[in-house]
Amino acid sequence: MQTDCIFCKIIAGVLPATIIWQDDDILVIKDIHPKAPTHNLIIPKKHYVDQTALTIEDAALAYKLFVEVPKKLSQQLPGSGAFNSIVNNGAGAGQVVFHLHVHFLAGKNLFNL
Repeated sequence: MQTDCIFCKIIAGVLPATIIWQDDDILVIKDIHPKAPTHNLIIPKKHYVDQTALTIEDAALAYKLFVEVPKKLSQQLPGSGAFNSIVNNGAGAGQVVFHLHVHFLAGKNLFNL
């Protein structure tokens, strides 16, 4: 656990969060500042600063993080199950918490500009 990481503290049970789903590797929580009707965060329990910190040894975890868990969450959505997955890598891309996480957003077309 990184002692200064809010997600590590949530994973450790030190800070509260609304847990949607979890297993040994992944925690899914509701975002406290939602940008869509459904806005969950898919977080690996192991601390990675961002997506680029993953290695080939993390391939199974990456599959869970980017495919398996979003698919599971999308099957619980009404209608088409459409969703956006967003990963911000680095402060310049909008990353605020430096623990890899995937934003899972549904119920709003984010790119209908």
